[in-house]
Amino acid sequence: MANARTVEAPSSPGPGETGSGGNPWLVLLAVCLGVIMVMLDGTVVGIANPSIQHDLGASLSDLQWVTSGYLLALAVFLITAGKLGDLFGHKRVFLIGVAGFALSSIGIGLSQELADIVPGVSPIGALIGLRVLQGLFGALLQPAALALLRGAFPGEKLNAAMGAWGAIIGLSSAAGPIVGGVLVENVSWQSVFFINAPVGIIALVMGIFLIKENRIPSLARIDWLGVVLLSGAMFSLVWTIIKAPEWGWGDSTTLSFIAGFVVLIAAFVFWQSKAKQPLVPLSLFKNRSVSIGTVLMMMVAFAMFGAMFFLGFFFQGVHGLSPLDAGLRMLPMSAGMIVASPLAGMLIGKIGAKYTMAAGLLITATSMFLMSQLSIDATFFESAVPFVLLAFGLSPVFVGATEIIVGNAPIQLSGVAGGLQQSAMQVGGALGTAILGAVMASEISSKLPGYLGPAAKAIPADQLPLLEKAAAFGGLPPGTPQQLQQLVGGAVHNAFMDGMHLAFLVSTGIAILTAGLTLFVKAGRKSEGAPVHIG
Repeated sequence: MANARTVEAPSSPGPGETGSGGNPWLVLLAVCLGVIMVMLDGTVVGIANPSIQHDLGASLSDLQWVTSGYLLALAVFLITAGKLGDLFGHKRVFLIGVAGFALSSIGIGLSQELADIVPGVSPIGALIGLRVLQGLFGALLQPAALALLRGAFPGEKLNAAMGAWGAIIGLSSAAGPIVGGVLVENVSWQSVFFINAPVGIIALVMGIFLIKENRIPSLARIDWLGVVLLSGAMFSLVWTIIKAPEWGWGDSTTLSFIAGFVVLIAAFVFWQSKAKQPLVPLSLFKNRSVSIGTVLMMMVAFAMFGAMFFLGFFFQGVHGLSPLDAGLRMLPMSAGMIVASPLAGMLIGKIGAKYTMAAGLLITATSMFLMSQLSIDATFFESAVPFVLLAFGLSPVFVGATEIIVGNAPIQLSGVAGGLQQSAMQVGGALGTAILGAVMASEISSKLPGYLGPAAKAIPADQLPLLEKAAAFGGLPPGTPQQLQQLVGGAVHNAFMDGMHLAFLVSTGIAILTAGLTLFVKAGRKSEGAPVHIG
């Protein structure tokens, strides 16, 4: 590789010492508090959207941007943010991310007041802009957090740390709908964002006093061309995923963005082979486990987030549950994560990552298959069993894949590795939601006319596509007359169930296929003293 060089990695921490603080478990608590904000905001916004729509007069397109703007900023900036931590210090970047995320969250809660102050800005426009800013700060925060854990824990304790990390992150993500439901129903949608302020303050104070800096002196410049090329490629990819269901996968606009992604990513790879200090050294992917771990993370996120996306519509649209009750239905998964993630870390330490993750993926496949068999009137117990299995299936994969990617990367590139792990999760989740959504919509379109039967004659031809779109969310279009609701409601719910079942079956197959990849990985490196190839 052109301009490649070798540097000495920092020596391993001595007994009782860490690279990121005196007590590694307190470092873990500090970084988890910061990331909890990001995970909660990733799941509570869906609960808050109806109230945001009502209060701010937002359109459906506006609400899509509330989510898509955040996702775009997060996905596009993650790897660059990880590199910034490697260059300028992970503690510094982490604290900036925490402070910025908390402040932008407060701004979102005050979007109505900000719009009154700033001429020409609507409340929903201010909210969307601040959500993009929030995504940028979230991108700074997450890779830095993983890099700080990589430096704080010696190799033999990294599995246990990742297990605890997985438990806290899994719990905060799964608890989002419950917390959001309580706050939206009893306080306001603004409180969903205001709650980040006290959490951010605690994380900042703990981070300042408990975390030590771990900047890499040998890295001294930013690969700006690499940043531009990678950001453009990631934007093209994620934007295509977000908009393709609306445009159509075969539409010329969709194909143009896909072509743009291919060209930009090819240019990025070429430039990385020439740059003196590349944004993402290609030598990182010479480690088979890093490459496979990235694919694993993407595929698991595809199956999990893609399939789980529809459960909220199942509980609220088909069952008619409130947001809080729908969140409580997912409580078994939250409780399972608390137990399963630390257990996964222990098992990975004892029997290795490959077999633990393979078993986890097979359990995940079992869970997805059981969800594909859920009836339209499934009881709490019938949904709780697959949720608990899903917690015990996904935990070994998320913990193991994170340890494999970050643990096998040289300490100098721990920030980039953390960004790579988070990017794989974001892209996989977005792909799963888009592709499984398309699979589900196609199944609904093919089954709905049959379920409607003679009632189809009472529906104007131009209204049937609207009914199919609404069926993908488990309900009927707003303003549907009561008489028509009674006539077609059952058909819509049955078509939704067929589509959801098919989505879960596809996820089952993906989990089984992905299990085979785990047999080609190895545990993260235990020694930090060996020379590391940079660039």
